[in-house]
Amino acid sequence: MPRKGQTLDRKITQQLLKETKSLPTVGERLKFITAYFLGKPYIINPLIGSDTEPEVFTATYDGFDCVTYLETALALAWAKTPNDVKELLREIRYRNGNIKWEERLHYTTDWSKYHLKRGALADITRGEDTLSRTKEINFLKCFKPRAITYRYFPKRKLNKVSKRFRDGDLIYFASTRKGLDTFHVGLLFWVNDKLVLRHSAKSKGGVVEQELAEFVKVNTMPGFIVARPKESVPKL
Repeated sequence: MPRKGQTLDRKITQQLLKETKSLPTVGERLKFITAYFLGKPYIINPLIGSDTEPEVFTATYDGFDCVTYLETALALAWAKTPNDVKELLREIRYRNGNIKWEERLHYTTDWSKYHLKRGALADITRGEDTLSRTKEINFLKCFKPRAITYRYFPKRKLNKVSKRFRDGDLIYFASTRKGLDTFHVGLLFWVNDKLVLRHSAKSKGGVVEQELAEFVKVNTMPGFIVARPKESVPKL
């Protein structure tokens, strides 16, 4: 588990930025970066902080949970210099970049809505193939329960809508669990004409690539949400 004071390996940062510099799109850069981390171990609760413990900014390439894998890949794909990566990761993880427990974007729907609003992501989950869902979220007991509404692609629509997705699209899987909006996140890529999910999965022991259709089939969910990273991220 990352501990206080741990920093990102600068050599790895420099290597990844050098090798992706010539790739013209954020999707291509994400495809390279996420592949580099395949096989890294799953880390349970990789971040430090709670409603009773001070928040500490943590970052590592040694292993990930599903959220930190996605966030780290995005920071690297958007970075121009090694010094950008940590700053971008802070801005991706926390509302207005404020390193506080209450400013961490804990719920995926909040995280996505925030980055859609600031212009870092584009909304792909729209149109006649989507449904609207309203749900109370109260999984984190230190925050007041509240109702949220979001659109999603129903599970049964995967084959129909999959051709819309591009390399580097972000996917969030809607949860059936009471009080929780999503149960998992990852990134989508086309590999040998198949749509694959790259994600850090506890059940797989780390970062893996598998066909999206397989993941959707074996997991209980009403459906999924998809967003697309913009080519560059606005400064806070």
